[in-house]
Amino acid sequence: MGGGVCEAIFKAAGASELQVACDKLAPIQTGEAVITPGFRLPAKYIIHAAGPVYSDGKHGEHGLLRSCYTNSLKRAVENSCESIAFPLISSGIYGYPKAEALRVATSAIQDFLVDHDIEVFLVMFDKAAFDVSKKLLGEVKAFIDENYVDDYVDYRRQNQFLQVELDAIKAADADAPKSIIFEEMKTGGLEDLVGDLDEPFAETLFRLIDAKGKTDVEVYKRANLDRKLFSKIRRNKGYMPSKCTAIALAVAMELSLDETDDLLERAGYVLSRSQKFDVIIQYFITSCNYNIYEINEVLFSYDQPLLGG
Repeated sequence: MGGGVCEAIFKAAGASELQVACDKLAPIQTGEAVITPGFRLPAKYIIHAAGPVYSDGKHGEHGLLRSCYTNSLKRAVENSCESIAFPLISSGIYGYPKAEALRVATSAIQDFLVDHDIEVFLVMFDKAAFDVSKKLLGEVKAFIDENYVDDYVDYRRQNQFLQVELDAIKAADADAPKSIIFEEMKTGGLEDLVGDLDEPFAETLFRLIDAKGKTDVEVYKRANLDRKLFSKIRRNKGYMPSKCTAIALAVAMELSLDETDDLLERAGYVLSRSQKFDVIIQYFITSCNYNIYEINEVLFSYDQPLLGG
């Protein structure tokens, strides 16, 4: 039992029982990982990885830290785990710079997920690990200032004009004989409207996947989505995703802004310049930056919902 997260896990699991289990597997080398029961934890297993102590980044720390994640994930898959949660290994008392530790973690996890299906959580205690590049944040901030603040005023003004029009329509309807209004509804095409529905979201999604020359597996992994959720969309032609899921899929397929707008519309959503979340998404799509992890880092820094799930 060490300190920090390690100590917390030992205490929660039952320190004496867990120590006995660990003693049977000790010692292990830096970068290696072994597995024990979870004992009193609400988890089936605990995976123990020996993280590197950070010196200066020139003594193989990167490779050793990467091995911690890869070997831990291997132990999880070997034991049929459906999910695994990591702290940011070595970033506490071992001194690994948090921003670099996060880059190593996401890179190792991304590469592993290319060939495996497992839900992975990275648990952060604060935003210190999300050291998004100042250049990127500066560009995003400039885009938000240009497209969010000014257009938000316009948006409210447009709403005022729309309300005037709606009031005028209501007044006209109030003066019209109710029987005439009913006849117009009856003959004015409810059946026509129902018969002229747009292509459903799921149908559009899978048509786009084929058109973009991508595979289902490639898309749901690039979208940071669970395979089971994607299978549900594939089976249910009437499935309506959350907005974050729909955008994640658009990012995974590297859609243009117009294509994204069309896909979202089929799920009942729009990208509005009155929402900071939407403007950030617009920035990344117009910049042709489809790295969902980088997008999520920026969203996290602005306290916005994350893509995928």
